[in-house]
Amino acid sequence: MHLWLSALLAAVLAQPPAPRTIAIDERLAADAGLHVGDRVVLAARAGAPGDTVVVAAVTRQPADPADVARGEHHVRLHLDHLQRLAGYENRVDRFAVATRGAGAEQRALAAIGRAAFGFRAYRSAEVAAGTSRTFEVVRRFHRAIGVITIVASAAFLLCILLLKVEERRRDVAALRLMGISRRTVVAALVLEAALVALLGSALGAALGWVGAIVINAHYRGVYRTPLAFAVVTPGVVVLAVSLSLGLGAVAGLLAATRLARTPPLSLFGR
Repeated sequence: MHLWLSALLAAVLAQPPAPRTIAIDERLAADAGLHVGDRVVLAARAGAPGDTVVVAAVTRQPADPADVARGEHHVRLHLDHLQRLAGYENRVDRFAVATRGAGAEQRALAAIGRAAFGFRAYRSAEVAAGTSRTFEVVRRFHRAIGVITIVASAAFLLCILLLKVEERRRDVAALRLMGISRRTVVAALVLEAALVALLGSALGAALGWVGAIVINAHYRGVYRTPLAFAVVTPGVVVLAVSLSLGLGAVAGLLAATRLARTPPLSLFGR
């Protein structure tokens, strides 16, 4: 019995240790053609001897705009394995701490700041604001483009409505000679302009929705991410419709008032 246990123990000790497991992201799995259960070699430097590991999982990276264009590959290892592989033991660059309750955040910031020289704690909102400065600049740039587009569209809409109303000089003159009041004529022209603006808003929203689908399909394929690059939200649609109706009504009112003040016989060219 003693000899049998000794032989079993020797056989167990002679077996090589089971390889460590890692998790890789979908981009690395697609680029390298890896699947769960495949064996790969990890090394700190290219060409250096490394550790044979087994792919245990394929993870999906969150849709982070800060990382979408970098094209990086992510590998997750056990902490002790990562420390031994990188030769970077007992040190960390950063770590996250979750707090609960009122005042816990301030106490945690103070405690971490007093822990050692060089320690500094940041709130998650501060970190997010620091890493999103580029996107803030892009957002302001898009807002400036939007304001310029709205102003140019308003001027263009006013010119179009002036031309359209001018084409109805004879119709307005006939209505005035029939006894229709100036206020009624102006109200009818303003209502017509508002309906045209509403129709244009519907067409514009549909065009924007189709454009968002095409843009997302293209760039999601390019960057291989579920991130939405173009979104048509209800707030954007409401804003666009409100601006269109307001600008259309104002432009129609200006054009109709100018035409209604002209004597009917002058509208006939007499």
